[in-house]
Amino acid sequence: MKKTVLILLVLIVFFNLTSMAQKYVIISTEFGDMKVKLYDETPLHQENFIKLAKDGFYNGTIFHRVIREFMVQGGDPESKNAQAGAPLGSGGPGYTIPAELKAEFFHKKGALAAARLGDQMNPGKASSGSQFYIVQGKTYTNEQLTMFEGRLGFKFSAEQRTAYTTVGGTPFLDRQYTVFGEIVEGLDVIDKIAGVPCDGRDRPNKDIKMTVKLVE
Repeated sequence: MKKTVLILLVLIVFFNLTSMAQKYVIISTEFGDMKVKLYDETPLHQENFIKLAKDGFYNGTIFHRVIREFMVQGGDPESKNAQAGAPLGSGGPGYTIPAELKAEFFHKKGALAAARLGDQMNPGKASSGSQFYIVQGKTYTNEQLTMFEGRLGFKFSAEQRTAYTTVGGTPFLDRQYTVFGEIVEGLDVIDKIAGVPCDGRDRPNKDIKMTVKLVE
């Protein structure tokens, strides 16, 4: 009897640990793979991104908006096999996700964040159901960060200041868009994507397709 109870307890602990395991996805491109950690603290965005990845929603979509020293954006289903020069960026799965703004998650280089409509149309800062961006950004001085603090109305933490003055990022986006993950491997891929020639709409002249899969 005691042995049976012990086995059951071990199984319960195992399944609890499995369900609590950190979630990762791989975003694959012609320039290499990016392994992304999805934050447990933003469960709505994490669950949605995992669902879309499992459904193959992102496979064949492109990074349709690329701005050097800023970010690379993708996730528009209308970008699949889109004609050259076609305007992109308005597509999605037909729903939005409530904002999950967390002060501890910020726009350092490699951050994964949800795109969204502007504040006038979207005062609640709800996220696109599928479109996301990955931060490249650039480095800033402490003086510049202090200036941003005056505009944003909050103070950057010591961790933020260290990140923004060393690896870089986009500090002016903090607490405005939901950051729900970060690249843990393949950070150089962002630089390769961000360096490609683009047209007047910031769409790469040559499509950069992606596949996204969950790391099981």
